[in-house]
Amino acid sequence: MSPTSKQILHIAIPSIISNITIPLLGLVDVAIVGHLGSASYIGAIALGGMLFNMIYWIFGFLRMGTSGLTAQSYGGHNMKEVTHVLMRSLSIGMLLACLLLILQYPIRIIAFHFISASVEVQHLSATYFHICIWGAPATLGLYSLSGWFIGMQNAKYPMYIAITQNIANIIASTFLVFVCNMKIEGVAIGTLIAQYAGLFMAFLLWLHHYGYLRKYIHFKNLFEHTAMKRFLQVNRDIFFRTICLVTVTVFFTSTGASYGDVLLAVNTLLMQLFTLFSYIMDGFAYAGEALTGKCVGTADRKELHNTVRHLFRWGIALALLFTFLYATGGKEFLGLLTNDSTVLSVSASYFYWVLAIPLVGFSAFLLDGICIGLTATGAMLKAMIIASVSFFLIYWSMYSTLNNHALWLSFISYLLSRSIIQAFLLRKYKDITT
Repeated sequence: MSPTSKQILHIAIPSIISNITIPLLGLVDVAIVGHLGSASYIGAIALGGMLFNMIYWIFGFLRMGTSGLTAQSYGGHNMKEVTHVLMRSLSIGMLLACLLLILQYPIRIIAFHFISASVEVQHLSATYFHICIWGAPATLGLYSLSGWFIGMQNAKYPMYIAITQNIANIIASTFLVFVCNMKIEGVAIGTLIAQYAGLFMAFLLWLHHYGYLRKYIHFKNLFEHTAMKRFLQVNRDIFFRTICLVTVTVFFTSTGASYGDVLLAVNTLLMQLFTLFSYIMDGFAYAGEALTGKCVGTADRKELHNTVRHLFRWGIALALLFTFLYATGGKEFLGLLTNDSTVLSVSASYFYWVLAIPLVGFSAFLLDGICIGLTATGAMLKAMIIASVSFFLIYWSMYSTLNNHALWLSFISYLLSRSIIQAFLLRKYKDITT
């Protein structure tokens, strides 16, 4: 195996493990409340979890923007800027967390206005929300620290943090619910404890391995105008790109629901195969962020070319592998998720769309990572805007005849157009095109 492939796997594999463990936090909460004797508790966790996913997803720019800028400074051996990138990211994260805490009541009221749920579920989810929202400083702080660790070519620390959070969540939530009889309050507090346990672990790891960087912290220069302007511009582009992504995702889900319960279930099941693939490809996208950013910092054009080539070799291999796995065992996998014969029967009519996802989607993930490493976030935003517009245009022009198939066609076209447009826009970055 080539040294470049080893570097890619060194970052990608721990990142994949981290990605896979993240949903376990919500899964543990659902498993615990599922034994409390009322479906309302499950509904409340689902509703509260969905709301937090939407909120924190929007602030994902803290991780991505920090990763690319850190990798470039690390590659250039600029330890002062490496440290200041983290301090800027943490400062903005804490500011945003304070705003979430201040605005928690209007956020919850507005969100619940658009969600249909029983009075009991809304009451329970409100309790869950107003406890877990106090974890915003920990969650956003971990976004900054995880992005920074990846930029420093260290994907193991985010993995350790994710494992710590899951262990803390299982122990705390189980104890509070089944020993202290706290029910949904216990689950919420357990989640809160897990979030701060993760943040505490992150700070311990930082102090252990990177504590020497404290000498580079100079608050006088921390918010220097040029550096801060670049930091905000990168994060602004990623923020609006995420808004587009969330809009497409929410529309896909809500429109699928309008076709009835069976098609909603079918779309949800099939999207699990996309989610599984995305966990794997995100790991390689993180490797792209870290390694291309480092190459930019070292001004090593040859290694940058080499890194991009190896990333795409891995991407193509994984796309072919997942296409084969889905073609041979995908339907059996769906059978593990549900035994509803109607849902399984109808899903067969849409399954070929899933087979297209790995081949048309792998480069979208990789190019996102490369764009972040290059801090070519403007190109990433433009590609996402055009792809999102094309998604809606294709759907609205075909839904009357194709119905739910139009939704899947739009989604596949959206993934493909993101790849094509990003590749086209990146031509001006000669570092990877000549």
